[in-house]
Amino acid sequence: MAYDVEKTDEEWRAELSAEEYQVLRKAGTERAFVGKLTDTETKGVYKCKACSATLFESDTKFHSGCGWPSFYQPVTDTIEYLDDSTMGMKRTEVRCAACGSHLGHVFPDGFGTPTGDRYCINSVSLTLEPADGSGPVAG
Repeated sequence: MAYDVEKTDEEWRAELSAEEYQVLRKAGTERAFVGKLTDTETKGVYKCKACSATLFESDTKFHSGCGWPSFYQPVTDTIEYLDDSTMGMKRTEVRCAACGSHLGHVFPDGFGTPTGDRYCINSVSLTLEPADGSGPVAG
């Protein structure tokens, strides 16, 4: 698929840390409960760490207890969905629609949320841009 933001593998490696590259470009997963953005309640917007596309708003973030930042809804048309049958289960992978970077997965177990969905997103895949203008916070 063609993306608005396309770079060579060498360019991604130069711009991202080793962990960011492994998660964003190789569909890895960071360890649970270690991400800087997992429990934050700062108001603002969450952007793709790789290309800065806006993905989620803080008003859709909730505490799911899963160990990663959880959202019940992305900003419209910012997410690409792919079937994922790795790890012996059927899941739906979510990627940034602007650059194709892996973000995490969406599950239909966001009980008590308006959509019933839980977008389980790697903190390292995100940058939080606080509404108060205090400067971005990397996950």
